[in-house]
Amino acid sequence: MIDPRTPLVDLHRHLDGNIHPMTIWELAQQHHIPLPVTQFDALVPLVQVQDKTSDLLTFLAKLDYGVSVLADLDACRRVAYENMLDAKAQGLDYVELRFSPYYMAMAFNLPVAGVVEAVIDGVKAGSQETSIPFNLIGILSRTNGAEACDKELNGLLAFKQHICALDLAGDELGFPAPLFIEHFRKGRDAGWQISVHAGEGDGPQSIWNAINLLGAERIGHGVAAAQDPTLMNYMAKHNIAVESCPTSNYQTATVTDTANHPMKVFLQHDMCVTLNSDDPAVSGITLAHEYEVAQKVIGLSTETLRQIQLNGVNAAFMSTAQKQALIKAKTQQK
Repeated sequence: MIDPRTPLVDLHRHLDGNIHPMTIWELAQQHHIPLPVTQFDALVPLVQVQDKTSDLLTFLAKLDYGVSVLADLDACRRVAYENMLDAKAQGLDYVELRFSPYYMAMAFNLPVAGVVEAVIDGVKAGSQETSIPFNLIGILSRTNGAEACDKELNGLLAFKQHICALDLAGDELGFPAPLFIEHFRKGRDAGWQISVHAGEGDGPQSIWNAINLLGAERIGHGVAAAQDPTLMNYMAKHNIAVESCPTSNYQTATVTDTANHPMKVFLQHDMCVTLNSDDPAVSGITLAHEYEVAQKVIGLSTETLRQIQLNGVNAAFMSTAQKQALIKAKTQQK
C-alpha cells in the first residue's frame, strides 16, 4: 500500500509525543523521578493509548508522562535524536518534527530557548547518522495561555533560522485562534510557514480562523471541515493541505469510528490530503500502520494512497528543488 517509488514523508509528527516508554522509564531512573508504577510493564498502559480515550484532553494527558522526565537539556537532546532514529527505522524519507519547547521545559523549569537549542542539536545529530532530511516546526501550546506562548515564541525566535514553521496546538476550544493573532504575525514576519491544529476539538469556524486570522497554509487534523462544504472547496481551491491522522482521531474520540473518517469526503472535494502519525509512541503506531488503516479500514484504493503519499511531498515545507531532489533520490534507489 506504500509505493516504494514515492518518498514516504510524515508532516504531522510530534517530537514530544514520540517519547518511547522505555526512554521514559530510563530517564526516570537516571534522574530519580518517581513514577506511579514500579515495573516497566505497568508503565506502558499509562503512557500509551490501549484503545481510545474519552476526549482530546485525556489523550494529551498521556503525553505528560513523557515530558515529566525531561529533567535537563541532555534529556531533551536524547528524545530529539531518538526521533530521527525512529524516522529511519520506520522507513521515512523525510520528516517534519513539531515540538512545544515550553511544554518540554515545564516539569523542571528548563530555559525555553535552551530546549529549542537542545532539540535542534539532537535532531541534527540523528539526521547526520540516518541521512534522513528533516524540518522543525515550533508549537505554541495554547493550553498554557497567550502569555506563556509569548515566552515560547521568543524561545523559538532565538533560533528562527532552524525552524521552518509555526503551529498552534492544545486546547482548541478553550483557547481559540483570536488570542494568538499577534504571535502568528510575528511568526510570518520571521519567514516561517504556518500549520495550525484546527477542527479537532472545535468546529469549522476554528479552521476558518486558523486560515484567515493566523495564515494557516496547512491544517492539522481538520476533521470538522467535513461539516462545511464551502470550507472544503476553499481549502481545495487555495491548496491548503489537511494533515490527517486517523488513528489519533479515533483515540481522541474526534471521530467515533475510523471507517467513517472524513478523509474520503476531503478527497471527494479535491482537497490535498496527507497521511501522518501524530504522536506515534503515545498511539503505539507507525506511519505504515496508518497507510494500512487507510486502505483496509477507511477503504482507500492503492492509487488514491499513492496520490496521498505524493501529496505529502507536495505539501511539505520544502523548496521545489528540495522536493524534486527527494523524488529523484527515491526513484534512483534500487
